[in-house]
Parts: sequence; structure tokens; C-alpha cells
Amino acid sequence: MVSRLILGCGTVGQNLVEAIADEPGSLLVIDDAENRIDALREEGVSATLGDPTDPETVRGSAGSAEMVVVADPDPEVNRRAAELATELFPNAYVVGFLGEGCDDDQREAIEALADHVVDPIAAIAHRVLAVALGDSAVRTAGLRRTLRSIDGTLGVFMHDNPDPDAIASAVALCRIAEQVGVEAEPCYFGDISHQENRAFVNLLDLDLRNLQAAEFDPDEFGGIALVDHSRPGINDQLPADTAVDVVVDHHPPKEAPEATFVDLRSDVGATSTLLAEHVQRLGIDLDEAVATGLLYGIRVDTKDFSREVSTADFEAAAYLLPHADVGLLERVESPSVSADTYETLARAIRNRRIEGSVLATCVGKLADRDALAQAADQLLDMDGITTTLVYGFRDGTVYVSARARGTDIDLGETMRAAFGQIGSAGGHADMAGAQISLGLLGTVEQEEEASLASVVSDVITDRFFETIQSTPESGGEYAHGGDVSFDATAVEPEN
Repeated sequence: MVSRLILGCGTVGQNLVEAIADEPGSLLVIDDAENRIDALREEGVSATLGDPTDPETVRGSAGSAEMVVVADPDPEVNRRAAELATELFPNAYVVGFLGEGCDDDQREAIEALADHVVDPIAAIAHRVLAVALGDSAVRTAGLRRTLRSIDGTLGVFMHDNPDPDAIASAVALCRIAEQVGVEAEPCYFGDISHQENRAFVNLLDLDLRNLQAAEFDPDEFGGIALVDHSRPGINDQLPADTAVDVVVDHHPPKEAPEATFVDLRSDVGATSTLLAEHVQRLGIDLDEAVATGLLYGIRVDTKDFSREVSTADFEAAAYLLPHADVGLLERVESPSVSADTYETLARAIRNRRIEGSVLATCVGKLADRDALAQAADQLLDMDGITTTLVYGFRDGTVYVSARARGTDIDLGETMRAAFGQIGSAGGHADMAGAQISLGLLGTVEQEEEASLASVVSDVITDRFFETIQSTPESGGEYAHGGDVSFDATAVEPEN
């Protein structure tokens, strides 16, 4: 039995053969052009020289078939081949190609015979309209127009202590800018301390610029772009009055961003998804590092397509996957874990306080901020826990990370309600971010660590539980969910 039988092999048939030649199942092509058959055989494709509309030729070569594609450039040949296919293989799935110059009678006959009809003119028209007139096309045209207007180097700024989504998005936007003739540089403030993030940057050999706020010179850049956050001075160390040319982000903002071009879509799971769409629409050749980075950014921010994922995220991942180095991603996802991270997790477990399905814990003085998010993720796996809040302090600031799963409450809103008046907070329904200055509570240098941890715990844990309990959606039950991070400028969720 032949799995796939192609009767007639014009340009469409040849492209189809190239696409499915390596797929499981047998493939046979029947065509009357000797040069095509010879070329197919040289490529290792099973091919028969003969008339694709002749019953004896087709029956003798194929015997039976599960799928038949009629793909000759001549619509009359396709009509006759479709008739033959339905006669010889009544249980086969028949795909009919209309071909150039197909008249109404031929079209009607093929449509009546085939299970699926490919109309090249309609397909091209649909694609052209989608590319030229759709909302996504308008956005991409706006991005390109804005980039072309920049005179000088574009500084593409990630949020502080960037995660893979921010890093990959910045690198991809730089690639887009360079494609339209604008020099660009991916920049960030803070540190890349999470071991997976460091492995991500090192293994992909990404050239990122780490800036210090005191050294920032706005005149150095001809334009400024923000990725994975949307306002200067909020979750980055840019001056708050910095003029911004481009914003690409997926986090719901507290205030509308001000920029020449804004692509902010909170209905997708990652900023990398938005950049992948622009790259694809502009027809930019993806190098392996950029494709791998964007794919990893999507996977991390959607927690392997299980958190706030959208159809667009799946479509972007499908586009990126053939260009990405999956083996390298496996190496990124299996880095060595620092002793500080294990110590943070141990303290989080030891100091936990549980009320209902909510767990809150203080880990004291921090060596690595990213360890908070890892601890929050790990503790969410505890039996009966739907929400975790993990926090610690460093350099006069309290940082908090939280996660949620299977809850109804919007954690971003809950965090703003609990801590918005004493710090900055916000984020998604199951992931949020913020930061609180210790202020009058003292600094690590002024207080004994144990005493300071007790004071911080009284404030953070109590306010969090009280806010959840008073939230209407919770019905007074502790069944809240989300992700929180407190950092000196953050109102966006950490990842």
C-alpha cells in the first residue's frame, strides 16, 4: 500500500514532495515528464514514468493508496486524475490542485471529486491580504517606519536583572533594527544572576551591554527602545523623563506607555512572541541564536506553555522551532545550581507560614534575588498549596516573589492593593512584581538580621494575608494565586 500518491508533479507537486519526503509512510509520484522523474529518483523518491490519468499505469504502480494528490500544472489533467483516483481508490483522501487557467467546468468537476481543493489564486490573494492589510501588518509597518526614523544607535533596554524573555526580545529587536539599516545595542541595568539565565547568555554567546545608572549618557543613543517593560524609570534605571521611541511588551501596564511606536499586547504569554511575529512578517532570516533565544523566552514566560499561553505563543513557537538549537536549550535548562539557591530554598521551607492554601515565607538576607522565584516555584508543588509568597531583603530593599496555580484571584491586583501604597507592585493574575524600601524599618547594617527579618515578616506576611482575605473573589478563603516580586523600581512581574 502507498501512503501518499501524487498524480502529476508540476511545481506544486515538487514542493510537496520536498516537504513530505522524510515523513513516515511510503510516497509514490507518477508523472509523464522524464526529466522530473529522473530528478525525483536522484533524490531517492519513488517515481514512475507514465500518464497519471491512465488506469493501468496508476493501478499497476500504486495498487492502493491512503491519500492521493493531483498536482499537475494542467487543470484538465488534474480533472481526469481526480476522476481516476476516486474510481480506483474510493476510500482515499483526495486533494485536488486547480492549476493555472482552470475554467469553471474543470473547477466544478475537481471540487465535486476531491475532499480538499487547493486554489492557488485564492490562496495567494488570502496571503497577500493577510500580510498587507491585517492588524499585525500595520503594527510591523509602524515598527519599521519608526526604526528607520532613528538617527544614530538604538539602545534597546531590557528591564533590570533581565530574564530570558527580555534578553531574547532585546536581541531580536536589535536584529530587526539592523535589517532596516539602524545600528542597535541590547542594554540592561542590574545583574544576570539566575544560573539558567547566565547559561542562556553564555551558551548562545549573546553580546549584551551592562550599564551603570551613574554612567548612562542619553546623548550616546539616537533612540531608545524598551522591551518586556513599558515605562522608563519603572523596572529599569533610565531617567523617568527619557524619551522613548519603541515599546514592545506583553505586561498589562498601570499607565499607558508614551512612545512613538507601541506594541503592547497583554493577551499573549511572552514579549518574545511579539518579536517573533515581527521577524516573520519582515521576512528576516533567523540565525540560530536569535531563534533559540526567542523560543526559550516563550517557554520560560509561559512555563512551558502552561501559564497564560495564547494561540499566538504556539504559532510563534512553531515558526521558531525549525530554526532553533533544541539541544542547546536542554543544556540551558540543566545548569549547576548554586549553594546560595539551595540555602534560600531551605530557609523558605523552614520559615514557612501556611493559612489555607496560601504559603508565605521570609528567607532573610538575600545573596541572589533570582533564588526567590525558584523557591516560589518549588513551594507551589507542595500538597494543598495554590499560592506562594517568598521574600527577603538586600541593600535596604525587600524583594518578594510569588506564584499561583488554580486560583480565581488576580494576584497583580492583589499585590497592588497590599503593597502599592508602601512600594511598587503589579503584574499578571498568577505572576506579579514589586519592591519595597525598608525605609524606617532600618537596613541590614543597622539591625541584626534576625530582628530585621522578624519586622519585615510582620509587615509583608500580615498585609498579604489580610488583603487576600478581604478580596471579594476569595470569599474570605485563602485561595489566592500569583507571582510577586518587590524590587527597587519594579511594577512588572519577575519571571
